[in-house]
Amino acid sequence: MERQALTGSGLTLAYDDRTVVHDAGIELAAGRVVALVGPNGSGKSTLLRALARLHLPRSGTVRLPDGDALALRPKDFARRVTLLTQSRPTPGGVRVRDVVAYGRHPYRGRFGTGDTEGAAVVDRAMRLTGVAAMAERPVDELSGGELQRVWLATCLAQDTGVVLLDEPTTFLDLRYQMEILDTVRDLADEHGVAIGVVLHDLDQAAAVADHVVLLSSGAVRASGPPADVLTTDLLSEVYALRIDVHVDDDGRVRTQPIGRHTHRHVTA
Repeated sequence: MERQALTGSGLTLAYDDRTVVHDAGIELAAGRVVALVGPNGSGKSTLLRALARLHLPRSGTVRLPDGDALALRPKDFARRVTLLTQSRPTPGGVRVRDVVAYGRHPYRGRFGTGDTEGAAVVDRAMRLTGVAAMAERPVDELSGGELQRVWLATCLAQDTGVVLLDEPTTFLDLRYQMEILDTVRDLADEHGVAIGVVLHDLDQAAAVADHVVLLSSGAVRASGPPADVLTTDLLSEVYALRIDVHVDDDGRVRTQPIGRHTHRHVTA
């Protein structure tokens, strides 16, 4: 039986008077990857932020296995759940190692003491994300892709049982997109971490996720294994665009959006 790690139930989320997520539910389990997909404005990132307590729900609950996640002290919650947001300010003149060490804040005492395992955890996080070789470089000298990996390392240094990632492959070239997705899978498979990840690339979602949540206009349109959710009919409806879906013999789902010029190189 899966061990539920973080659950959102009946979540209605709004910005002022505009409701953007309606009665949504999502469950993250230890050792499993849940991908949130859907068009721009469908509520993916807002739902993820609600799970991270950065967007308080108008109604509904966010729960950890032992109780209400919204009732925990910030430092206690930060030892259990971390979020990689789409954008963060770049600190000037700060080394990569020191930025990654920001993730250890929940484990430190009043004067930054008491975190005896911190240095080893920071080193591990940098290795996992491929930034160890740039540990002494100032982060404001890095490319967008390099900086994205540093921020992911910071999240991993927080060493939580739940990791929430909002479009973690943004700014990355293909090699590092794949390395980030491999790292996500390793965290689930080898370390039992519960992962919730927002992805725009449907093929990446199909490849990395155990479970897919498809959102449309702020509501959960479908939720289940990738092959059940990423279908031609559902995707074409939600994205208002024909999207052909093919399932390989090995069960891998592949999607093909069809535009006006998609087949222009095809010869008879």
